[in-house]
Amino acid sequence: MERREEETLAPWALRAGNSAGRLSLEPPHTYRTEYQRDRDRITHSRAFRRLQFKTQVFPFQEGDHFRNRLTHTLEVSQIARTVARALGANEDLTEAIVLAHDLGHPPFGHAGEKVLHDLLGEHGGFEHNRQSLRTIDLIEVRSDEYRGLNLTCETRAGILKHGVGHPRFGHPVELPELGRQPSVEAQIANLTDSIAYHAHDIDDGLRSRVLDAGALAEVPLWQRALQRSGGLATASSAVVRQRATVALIDELATDLITSSGQRLEAADLACAEDVRRCPEALVGLSPKLESESRQLAEFLQRDFYRHSSVLRLSARAGQILGELWRGYLDSPRLLPPATLEPAPGEPRERAIADYIAGMTDRFALDEHHRLVASRS
Repeated sequence: MERREEETLAPWALRAGNSAGRLSLEPPHTYRTEYQRDRDRITHSRAFRRLQFKTQVFPFQEGDHFRNRLTHTLEVSQIARTVARALGANEDLTEAIVLAHDLGHPPFGHAGEKVLHDLLGEHGGFEHNRQSLRTIDLIEVRSDEYRGLNLTCETRAGILKHGVGHPRFGHPVELPELGRQPSVEAQIANLTDSIAYHAHDIDDGLRSRVLDAGALAEVPLWQRALQRSGGLATASSAVVRQRATVALIDELATDLITSSGQRLEAADLACAEDVRRCPEALVGLSPKLESESRQLAEFLQRDFYRHSSVLRLSARAGQILGELWRGYLDSPRLLPPATLEPAPGEPRERAIADYIAGMTDRFALDEHHRLVASRS
């Protein structure tokens, strides 16, 4: 398998045979590369399975057809693998990074992340990429010989992306070494994540009727997607919405491949290490599509994520997690025994955040109900 990588990958792509390894040494597998093993460990983890009951934008109670964290992750993976393959990047590593990138998301989407960040203000804050790394390094259980999943340094660095952020953010195990720029594989994972959630949030927003189809049709990227789907006059129909969503993803992914390919060729990179030393990212959209993508993101921020119905859901989520947090701080006996033992040098608050971040929406609601019942 590693010989196949040498034959097919671009010079700047990361190769499993040149991996910096794992924190705990393990013998190589007979027929899987190190990055393939990372991918498989992630997909078999409990944290990955829990993504199916974690909110993307709409909680699972709102309907069966809205995206959740798991479906979003799988959709990003499909786009990312296509882009990686077209550019000559390491598809297995790209996929592993994508599959793990949302493992640290708490229940109730970005509303839950904001609540935990505010509550942990004196203890380094909360950020889901950092929490994803904690999940695979500390929280998941796979072996008696080491903590976490023991993934390769390259996958761990790709998840962390741009560093640890807050100076008080602690991590009890050795952090992966980061260069000036992430690997091309990590950059692909980051950009395709944005492509997927913008396109699919439009689909969910129109399906829920939170988004106004007429106003959205004035946004250039979506306007072209509708035109390519052949259905500007019937933009609210399910078939046209689906076709336009596919057209939007196709235009953005195609532009990403073309623009990134040109930048990578112009950079004349000899190896993966050259990517880390670059002054700027090499994977990105063309200036025109980048500008239009920002315009679309601004529209969604204003008309979707800040819509009154979405904000009401977020406010309720914040109330639930805030009350859980205070309940656990006031009555630690409510926590599982393992949660009562934070990692060396870490405050109890970080252990509580780990516990809450691992919850699904459904479990958080049940826990909140039990907490309220115990006080009545």
